[in-house]
Amino acid sequence: MPSEQYDYVIVGAGSAGCVLAARLSEDPDNSVLLVEAGKRARDPLLTIPIAFPLVMNKPAYNWAYTGEEEPFADNRRLNQPRGKALGGSSMINGMLYARGNARDYDEWRQLGCEGWSYDDVLPYFRKSENHWGDADRYHAKGGPLSITKHIPDDVLFPRFIEAAKKIGHKTQADHHGPDQEGWGSPDISIHKGRRGSTYARFLKPAMARSNLTVISEAHATKVEVENGRARALHYRQVGQDKRVVATREIILSGGTFNSPQLLMLSGIGPADELRELGIDVVCDLPGVGRNMQDHPSIAMIWNAEREATLNPDLRMDRIAMQGLKWMLTGKGRLANMPVTANGFIKTRPELERPDGQFLLQPTTIFARPWFPLIRPVSPDVIAMACVLLRPQSRGWVKLRSADPFAAPRILSNVLKEQADRDFFRRAVDMLRDLFATSPLTEVVKNEVMPGANVQSDEAFAAWLRTATNTAMHPTSTCAMGIGEEAVCDPQLRVRGISGLRVADASVMPRIVGGNTNAAAIMIGEKAAELVLGKTAAEAA
Repeated sequence: MPSEQYDYVIVGAGSAGCVLAARLSEDPDNSVLLVEAGKRARDPLLTIPIAFPLVMNKPAYNWAYTGEEEPFADNRRLNQPRGKALGGSSMINGMLYARGNARDYDEWRQLGCEGWSYDDVLPYFRKSENHWGDADRYHAKGGPLSITKHIPDDVLFPRFIEAAKKIGHKTQADHHGPDQEGWGSPDISIHKGRRGSTYARFLKPAMARSNLTVISEAHATKVEVENGRARALHYRQVGQDKRVVATREIILSGGTFNSPQLLMLSGIGPADELRELGIDVVCDLPGVGRNMQDHPSIAMIWNAEREATLNPDLRMDRIAMQGLKWMLTGKGRLANMPVTANGFIKTRPELERPDGQFLLQPTTIFARPWFPLIRPVSPDVIAMACVLLRPQSRGWVKLRSADPFAAPRILSNVLKEQADRDFFRRAVDMLRDLFATSPLTEVVKNEVMPGANVQSDEAFAAWLRTATNTAMHPTSTCAMGIGEEAVCDPQLRVRGISGLRVADASVMPRIVGGNTNAAAIMIGEKAAELVLGKTAAEAA
């Protein structure tokens, strides 16, 4: 078949891929092709921050994968959403900006990933950033990614912070400064009141360049390898099979599920499994699809006084007025997130870094607009998402078949390890103490979930199996490192294949202690420098 030719071919326009395409195309001598299976989405809902629960559940923007039966969670199948548009999951995520703990990256370096310590990666976080605070060692101004400070409410938030202080918790003005631990208001990727996706902030401005070509609704089917080198990408667009040659490199940025899927479809992965599916083995890499990590999460829910919840703002006439304000000014309730407080907290005092992230919300994701006699108001509740940051359980991604259009098989293995289950017991006990403390008790009533009757170890374990999901932060299925299980080396090059790299959350050897979108953007920034042979000093 006839083939086009580019210097660099990037597969996947998600959080890392958009950054990578924008950075590689800054040099007009580089010809860059970005291939994305999703569409160019133009739905205004995608830009309204508070509407993210609605867009996340829309099939038009979500691949809507479903996992395998989870053997340690009552054989439930967990939803595994992934963004289906230019911008990938940054188009449907919750927009919280969290880098993780500095020690996370030092751990990567200790695992053999030279160039990935905190001091090594900090310049790349700063390069992206247009931060709400002053420029300093940790933050920068002028980057494409706007980081804004969440505006807390004046009823629930101050009472919560006062109660937390009363029982000895730290507070934190900036979770990305010298100390992460403590409660505060979160940072959010919002630009002038609108979702700051990597499509909006990185890719869309770059698409004016003549040396960058972006094609959507183009499903990658195979990386063609010739004499040990990645030579071309095969994809299908509007029913037509096409082939494009990369004269320098092919970079996979399909994410934690789809990057290993494409490697295995191309014959790169666990040899025995590939042969069973009739796929010719190009390179036996047993780590492809293994080592999957995600943040398991539960929700605690309490009844509350209405003024402490989001319900007053969700009355239809008020939503309409807020919508007008948002369209005219980019401000108001629609420009903010339904999160009140964010905490990175140690559930055991001897830990060197927080093991839990906690998100206080003045509602649940099931709340909807209401109006008297038209639609009833949702229950007056508040919720706390409890997220385990460093799970010991490991899952996997495997091929369902040799069909490139079949969804991959995904097993998270939530709650497999006792240490993960123990974390949630400590977290729930800690939060029960906190919510029984004044002045929080002025606006919070009884516990709905797990419920006051869930006290014994047996009752708690049974509830946990039914309640645990994930925070939708999958990583590490193409992990970089130096051992036999490593898929990529620390330069993100796929072991055993030249001219092929992976640059997305799948390369993390260990999941970071926070929402993964910021780290994926950093990986895109650093990957561009690695491809171009630049250094961190040039990124600073």
